[in-house]
Amino acid sequence: MDAGGIGHPSLDESRSRSGFSSHTLRKISQLGLLIALLCAGSMWFYVQRVLIPYEKADAATHERPRGNLSDLYPRWLGARELLLHHRNPYSNDITGEIQKGYYGRVLDPARPNDPRDEQGFAYPLYVVLLLAPLIGFPFHAVHIFFYWLLAGLTAASVLLWLRVIQWRLPPLATAAAVIFALGSFPAVQGIKLQQLSLLVAALLAGSAACVASGFLFCGGVLLGLAMIKPQLAWPLVAWFAVWAVSDWRVRRKLVVGFGMVMVLLLGGAEIILPGWWRMFAGAVGKYHRYTQNQSVLDELVPWGYSGKVLAAVAVLAGAFFLWKQRDKPANTADFGIATALVMALTVMVVPMYAPYNQVLVLPAILALARDRRFFLSRPRGVRFLYFVAVLALTWQWIASLSLSAAYFASPTWALARWWWPFVATFAFPVLTFLLIFLEVQALGAGRFSKRETGIPTKALPAGA
Repeated sequence: MDAGGIGHPSLDESRSRSGFSSHTLRKISQLGLLIALLCAGSMWFYVQRVLIPYEKADAATHERPRGNLSDLYPRWLGARELLLHHRNPYSNDITGEIQKGYYGRVLDPARPNDPRDEQGFAYPLYVVLLLAPLIGFPFHAVHIFFYWLLAGLTAASVLLWLRVIQWRLPPLATAAAVIFALGSFPAVQGIKLQQLSLLVAALLAGSAACVASGFLFCGGVLLGLAMIKPQLAWPLVAWFAVWAVSDWRVRRKLVVGFGMVMVLLLGGAEIILPGWWRMFAGAVGKYHRYTQNQSVLDELVPWGYSGKVLAAVAVLAGAFFLWKQRDKPANTADFGIATALVMALTVMVVPMYAPYNQVLVLPAILALARDRRFFLSRPRGVRFLYFVAVLALTWQWIASLSLSAAYFASPTWALARWWWPFVATFAFPVLTFLLIFLEVQALGAGRFSKRETGIPTKALPAGA
């Protein structure tokens, strides 16, 4: 019997499919929650007691400066100086002041071991409009507030993406998913560094969840706010634009909401600092020079233009199959899987390979976990790819558990192997994209029953 007519299997149906009783399923959920707590705890311990001490020791050895190292600080200082003192945040003077806080001193080009990242204000100016409420507080207070804000938004993102992919988990399993997300290295790194990528990831999750729930105007508004990091937001903007245009009469509110926010942000920025976009373009050019503008594929395949060629192929292939999904209603799992593909593609091709950006593959991870029966019933090559992806995902916790345990016996031994959790950093986004791409391809070709995957056979009602 369908539970409440929402299209998900009822508890009795889930029991019959799994072969487990209610008591056994609850025990399995409790065990999963305990494993999640253990893995998350080990990751936070590893970062605090192994990775950070190693980085401090390495910085001291090579005389590299270390200040607050908060990625929020350059944006906060730029916003404060612009709004309170009318100073240009893109200027060299502000960049020097940012470096004093971020690194502890101004970088010296004559010192070969100084960081290359100048930490200039390389954001669209309208980010100051979002940060304006914080500029009246000391940065120490802002740092604490933003730390917990990012943690809360990351936890909320799990719930939002579950709504997008149409997967209603039991409470204990949902709690385990949230804890795993908060205990993943990308999330831990993003929270510790105060990275705005986590804020953008939450805005994108909120936008997709609003669209899936029928609140298209609200979805457009959140999508517009996510444009504070255009390089992370544009793939979802492009996908939603194609989806909206395919049924303009019904879906135009999404574009209207997005357009209104962008007009307000761009207009407000121009009023505050006329001609800011030319300064922003110059700052982005400098940023690309000192960060080398590398994507995950560029790092994984570092031979000539191989990474960029593969990225172009991935974009074209993804666009081809996404085009076939453009007519799907937003409150269906097909739309959710297509959106998960867009997020996985984003992580793989954008010219930013930092691990914290991998919080964007969360919807793909959830979809792959839900649809494991589909992948395990495929030919041997697909099954092997799935198992490798699972290993690549879980390796971070295998390594953090190992190093955390080893730390108590020999801190020096653990510190010398600080790199273990990063072994699969570049491979995992590619594996995730390939698997979710195979699922979208199969959906488009109609080569499997949705009951084979765990995808609900009926859509969740809008606003559910």
